[in-house]
Amino acid sequence: MFLTISTTGTPERPATDLGFLLHKHPGNAQAFSTSYGTAHVLYPEASAERCTAALLLEVDPVALVRRGKGKGGKGRSGAADASLAQYVNDRPYAASSLLAVALSTVFSSALRGVCRARPERAEQTMPLRVEVPALPARGGADLVRKLFEPLGWAVTAEAVPLDEQFPQWGDSRYVRLVLEGELRLAEALRHLYVLLPVLDDAKHYWVSADEVDKLLRAGEGWLAGHPEQKLITSRYLSRRWSLTRQALERLELVRLADADDTAVEAIDNAVDETADTEERPVPLAVQRRAAILAALHEAGAARVLDLGCGQGQLVQELLKDPRFTEIVGTDVSVRALTVAARRLKLDRMGERQAARVRLQQGSLAYTDKRLTGYDAAVLSEVVEHLDLPRLPALEYAVFGSARPRTVLVTTPNVEYNVRWESLAAGHARHSDHRFEWTRAEFRDWAERVAGRHGYRVAYVPVGPDDPEVGPPTQMAVFTLDDTPAARKYAHTPAEKEAKAV
Repeated sequence: MFLTISTTGTPERPATDLGFLLHKHPGNAQAFSTSYGTAHVLYPEASAERCTAALLLEVDPVALVRRGKGKGGKGRSGAADASLAQYVNDRPYAASSLLAVALSTVFSSALRGVCRARPERAEQTMPLRVEVPALPARGGADLVRKLFEPLGWAVTAEAVPLDEQFPQWGDSRYVRLVLEGELRLAEALRHLYVLLPVLDDAKHYWVSADEVDKLLRAGEGWLAGHPEQKLITSRYLSRRWSLTRQALERLELVRLADADDTAVEAIDNAVDETADTEERPVPLAVQRRAAILAALHEAGAARVLDLGCGQGQLVQELLKDPRFTEIVGTDVSVRALTVAARRLKLDRMGERQAARVRLQQGSLAYTDKRLTGYDAAVLSEVVEHLDLPRLPALEYAVFGSARPRTVLVTTPNVEYNVRWESLAAGHARHSDHRFEWTRAEFRDWAERVAGRHGYRVAYVPVGPDDPEVGPPTQMAVFTLDDTPAARKYAHTPAEKEAKAV
């Protein structure tokens, strides 16, 4: 298996920066052991004007048979030819999931976009040319273009004939692939890591549940909006329907989480036109965070979860208060977590401060053992971004499974929308809001949640409390009821029903 990555450069940005980004010196030929053979990295050319890195994977067919559990050794025709197909196949020669795994093993730092020697270069796009001499493509050259062109690549995919001496036999399922484009190196590697096995439509190893996390990490920033998302997801997960459905649901949540927040920021931070001598009102977003911190202080919480933390504004405020000894921010969007890490300056944070905070990817539609045992959890402007049929899943994950002692939920009060002059009548505050509750609707939901899961609930207005339409934001403070009568709620039929939903 063979793949090359080339770039061109200028005196200010030499092409040999490719060596820094790949963490492989152009002056050395290096070899790396893998489970199925040896991966070699070498540079056929390395100058300031042009640099090419080559990855050559020598596959050990015997090791592949001994360790492989996937489709790599078996043909689709059945078991009759399986014993021979284990040894006679295209695996040593054609790019496949074996090469994708070698990419992630040999270029792991580059795949994550990490480069301490040239951090600014890792964030910049560069002219790239990727060549794969033999790529199995179930779907032909047309599918190759459908997969790569939406990602910004100029694609050249030439079908390889079955036999050049007998063109009448037609084309094989292999193509010669050339990709050219202006992208970040990490983006290019992630595209290859996902799409090489997708085109081959066969993996050399057993696909388990952790493959969903691998797919979402590598697909961060591009897969959620790809026009061939369903095909990519299904093939990458070897058509295992349960995993595919889970991945598609999480990708949809990522798409929603990455929706443009311009409208909601404009509403939250809107102020009346005032003279320069008048004091401007505090933005609603700031008032909301202050109300959350006050409720956490009153609850005596020290270990706090920010569920749906977004870009980390609340986590940043919590870190300023030494009373909060452990702060965990969770979000379904890897992009949002990356922005949050930059906002918090995690890479430059002192050891003691860094020990107090952790950011992790996760979906509130599923139970997560990492969320158990905390004093408090905050769902700030989160619930309205979910479809109503999905709320019972979130309800069980937070109140039924994680069960923090205190849960704070804030959500817009739709009755207050008439006070926003910049908001058109009948419109939600954000295009991604699936609903906005009245005060009565919010209280009805909160009372049912509290009754079903053994909590008490109180309500706090956030922002100016208008005598006619109420506050712009409504907050419910759930407190776990530790009385013996309330403890039964953890195992009642109603709880089991919520879990099933």
